[in-house]
Amino acid sequence: MSLGFPVNRRRFLALAGGIAASAAFPPLGRADNPSGVALHGLSAFGDLKYPPGFEQFDYASPDAPTGGTFNFQPGYWFYNQNVQTFNTMNSFVRRGDAPPRMETCFDSLMVDAWDEPDAIYCHLADSVTISEDRNRYTFTLRREARWHDGTPITAHDVAFTYRTLKEEGHPELQLPLSVVEEVVAEDDWRVVLIFDGTQSAQAILTIATYPVLSKAWYETREFTASTLEPPLASGPYRVGDFSPGAYIEYERVEDYWARDIGTARGLDQFQTVRFEFFQERQAGFEAFKKGVITWREEYTSKTWVTEYVFPAIEEGKVLKHLFPREARPDMQALAPNQRRERFKDRNVRDAIALCFDFEWTNANLFYGAYEKSHSAFEGSDYVATGTPDADEAALIETLSRDHDLPEGINGEAYLQPQSDGSGRDRSRLRAAIGLLNDAGWENDGGMLRNAAGETLDAEILVNASVFERIYGPWVETMRSLGINASLRVVDPAQYQARLTSFDFDIAGLHLVWTATPTSSSLENVFSSKTAAEEGSRNWTGTADPLIDAIITVIGRAESREEHRTAMRVLDRVLRLRRDWIPSWNSANHRVAYWDMFGFKEPKPDYFWPVERLWWFDRAKAETLGKA
Repeated sequence: MSLGFPVNRRRFLALAGGIAASAAFPPLGRADNPSGVALHGLSAFGDLKYPPGFEQFDYASPDAPTGGTFNFQPGYWFYNQNVQTFNTMNSFVRRGDAPPRMETCFDSLMVDAWDEPDAIYCHLADSVTISEDRNRYTFTLRREARWHDGTPITAHDVAFTYRTLKEEGHPELQLPLSVVEEVVAEDDWRVVLIFDGTQSAQAILTIATYPVLSKAWYETREFTASTLEPPLASGPYRVGDFSPGAYIEYERVEDYWARDIGTARGLDQFQTVRFEFFQERQAGFEAFKKGVITWREEYTSKTWVTEYVFPAIEEGKVLKHLFPREARPDMQALAPNQRRERFKDRNVRDAIALCFDFEWTNANLFYGAYEKSHSAFEGSDYVATGTPDADEAALIETLSRDHDLPEGINGEAYLQPQSDGSGRDRSRLRAAIGLLNDAGWENDGGMLRNAAGETLDAEILVNASVFERIYGPWVETMRSLGINASLRVVDPAQYQARLTSFDFDIAGLHLVWTATPTSSSLENVFSSKTAAEEGSRNWTGTADPLIDAIITVIGRAESREEHRTAMRVLDRVLRLRRDWIPSWNSANHRVAYWDMFGFKEPKPDYFWPVERLWWFDRAKAETLGKA
């Protein structure tokens, strides 16, 4: 079972768990991104894996056949995208619901390497040069780069993109650009990003991968408009056939300008990538059983254990497989909205958390498929354990000079208490009642009320009825204590609109961070900067100068060790504040697919866009009657 949606362009997968990242991280030291030299790539803390002029990424498959259709329901999405419906093709603004993968229609200055934790390589750009003060990044563009209409992509398009996204873009794009002071097109082929000097060393790793938009196309259109007109794009796919809210197809661009450069060779082999939209998961599962959908990641443990027994499975036409999760920190948690006065008291949030019995839920509803979460960075080297080590203690001491630290910061890292697994752990319920009483809530005829006579309302907002099974017992437990708890199922568009405007009591978020979280990505979820920024993922409304200070330290880290230390201290503080209620995590992708595809193993460690890595196997498809 998974919740909500992900964060940040390219780096934040939705509905994914983590595997231990420490083993995957190489022992890198300070970054080696020299100034005054034309570079083919950038990294956060060490040398690049791929040399200048490399032919392909190791995970690419240039000899794979092209063609066929890949029909699946995506498990992650970005910006204003919605996996259940769509009503606009404009994916880079707050307004409307866009279809997932619109970003694959656009190229970017640089792209990620999916087998390195924090490296990006020139794509639209042929090279990047860093000024001595590290505040100016000059990109020289490839002259062969083209829009789908055949016109060249120029520095003026790049300058237009960054200026426009900074002023009017979706918050996930807009917020990181606050440190960009100016963008200058020096001529048709050179563009300079000028930072204000307050940026983190890792800021460029996110900003340089933004989709580049056509200046000429938007000169006759309103940038923020909600429209079903596909925008002029430049990437490996273009929008094909679609029906709003029902399906969309992306068609492979045969004369794609970048097909033979190292950052694109051997990727994007399907002729058509198609998404079907279903408001309920069961309908999507039934479509998969019939072969309408041909690849499915299963997020409901009950379905995975009990319902994959249909004829195509028994006949070997559909295969089940566990793929390891990416080596990235995972966060799955519930957000009590502290913009609501009743959730500002930590005792109330703790009491609500005590009402959820993970141990009972995992045994009875999840078939033992999950592990209990305690951290916002599960499955990674950033999870704080035990008491602070010497480096953490030193940072905590430095922070204490200017900030009030939470009680317990120098003790054992906070763990959510374990229940007896009965579903009605009396000791937990007694503790919850005590916390609520301490917060000023008293029982009045079976309902908790404060001094003003208000009830303690707690509505859990969800977008699918499948959550009723999971959260129903939690709601009943809260109601037994006098909390006016309820579960509200809303349609996909309303769900996204309410999350964007912070119009909810409690909602669930699941995101997977980058292998090396940047300060801008952390700010989007935890910083004072985003507490009032509609469209951000700071759903709890967290605004704490201490957290802001730690995020600044993370952004200034010059070695992996410094970064890891600051991340662990952040984890300790977040767990002590209890803004979020961590829920559960898993180590694998549960995948079923019709046996008509080829793929390369092992999968990349840090990102797994299946539709860009797999390919159509015509011989296999013929045996299934799907050629």
